[in-house]
Amino acid sequence: MKKSMKLFGVICLVALMAMGFAGCAEEKENDMYTIGIVQIVEHPSLDTIRTSFIEELSAQGYTDGENIVIDYQNAQGDQTNLNTINKKFVDNNYDMIVAIATPSAQSAVGATSDIPIVFSACTDPVGSGLVEDMNKPGGNVTGTSDAVSAEMIIELAKDLTPGFTKVGALYNSSETNSLAVVEDLEAYAAENGFEVVRGTVSSSSEVQQVTVNLVENVDILFSPIDNTIASAMPIVAKTANDAGIPCYVGADSMVKDGGLATYGINYTILGAETAQMAIEIMNGTSAGDIPVRTMDEMNIYLNKTTADTLGITIPDEIMNKAAEIFE
Repeated sequence: MKKSMKLFGVICLVALMAMGFAGCAEEKENDMYTIGIVQIVEHPSLDTIRTSFIEELSAQGYTDGENIVIDYQNAQGDQTNLNTINKKFVDNNYDMIVAIATPSAQSAVGATSDIPIVFSACTDPVGSGLVEDMNKPGGNVTGTSDAVSAEMIIELAKDLTPGFTKVGALYNSSETNSLAVVEDLEAYAAENGFEVVRGTVSSSSEVQQVTVNLVENVDILFSPIDNTIASAMPIVAKTANDAGIPCYVGADSMVKDGGLATYGINYTILGAETAQMAIEIMNGTSAGDIPVRTMDEMNIYLNKTTADTLGITIPDEIMNKAAEIFE
């Protein structure tokens, strides 16, 4: 009987010790700096930002599961999911929210005024209501902009496919960043003698039909860095190619997925820059004291397969300048 009691006591002691160790392990993990990453939808440009962000953090000594915790959530293009994800981050008292793309950032800003927010791939942070001033964001928000120049892209179009008079602008009307770029395009068009025909969608299910309607009435297509269009880019490219209409876009991934060309930014660099800003915050700098960063260097990206399909000969001068040529 005494032996049984002793054995029972040992078992209880071991169990209590195990529970204690588990509690310590959980407490240690909870003590680590926790970053919630929210992404509106998966497509190559946004995925590149996220991957580059995590890799740059690790390169600078901040590794998921070792000394920080990263919780990545994808909203699958749904606004309700975005709000739910950001609410979870706030309710769990995460140390930082990294919001990839404008809708993600707008949702995060609406969810908290306390937790630092670092956005990425937000074309027009001021117009989108994320910050009041690019140089002095204030509050708990800063980040990186992927703004591109509609003028530079159209100038590239003039070199590749001259003679157009109507440009079809394909974008999601609810994405404020896309609207800003289209408005810039229209202002440039008014000064340079061509017309812009808008083709707006509200969801990915509308992309094909709107594209079909546009290509019947324009000479070239233009789509800014629009999350809805980017996620449906193979459909857009096939529709445009079948109609013999060149499609100029705002991101390298959209060229890779069938667009003809762009004058755009490097999203790997954008992700790394976003990570550097996150590190500044982890080291004690207030998010609102860090100026929003834009990418100064623009690169030409071309799709040779699309050019061949459309019967377009890309001048050697442009081929030689290209940062990447997709086959």
